[in-house]
Amino acid sequence: MLKMQNLRSVYRSDLVETHALRDVNLEVEAGEFIAVTGPSGSGKTTFLNIAGLLDTATSGDYFLEGQNVSQLKDNVRSKIRNEKIGFIFQSFNLIPELNIYENIEVPLRYRGFNGRQRRQRIVQAMELVGIASRSKHLPAQLSGGQQQRAAIARALSGEPRFLLADEPTGNLDSLMARQVMELLETINQQGTTVIMVTHDPELARRAKRNVQLLDGEVSDMQQPYAASLRAAQPPQTQQRTSV
Repeated sequence: MLKMQNLRSVYRSDLVETHALRDVNLEVEAGEFIAVTGPSGSGKTTFLNIAGLLDTATSGDYFLEGQNVSQLKDNVRSKIRNEKIGFIFQSFNLIPELNIYENIEVPLRYRGFNGRQRRQRIVQAMELVGIASRSKHLPAQLSGGQQQRAAIARALSGEPRFLLADEPTGNLDSLMARQVMELLETINQQGTTVIMVTHDPELARRAKRNVQLLDGEVSDMQQPYAASLRAAQPPQTQQRTSV
């Protein structure tokens, strides 16, 4: 589904050259749930922007479902992004003046769906995330967890091929965070590929595979992040007691 080959991203100013990504090579199969981890400044945001076609790499190739999307024009990238990629943000990014139904409807209008098609998709998405009874509420009238569910419904209404989640539980308490993670797991089990950026090892442990970024370089780990940390620890010496 997603393949990156030797991706580099370099930001240049008059005096400074910053390498955000260095020769990133990564393949993501359809139906995977991947957690991208790493400390602040490791390149996670740059990775997410390139994966979501919000930005382009300085060099290298990015294939999305077999199509090289590395150097496409803005309007072509926007079309692919709108049709194939769903975004979930830490800050929800809901429009405060619109109710939840209208917030979910906005991207569907851009894609040209008629009224019946929009309603069918919106109702289905709201029922899936459990906020069907909140369709006429404004974002400010909902809890943080409900707002994130609305943001997930907005992403799902377009039936994307994969979801990009940027710290989706960062503004939630522990209970709401678990509920959102369970929802993402359910969505993944139904066939949607999920790529989640997180700094939380507990959340990363729930993904099927972890990719760790450090100084713009990727370490593709086949086991959950927390399990890899345990595996790296030296074994404890057990004392035997004679009876």
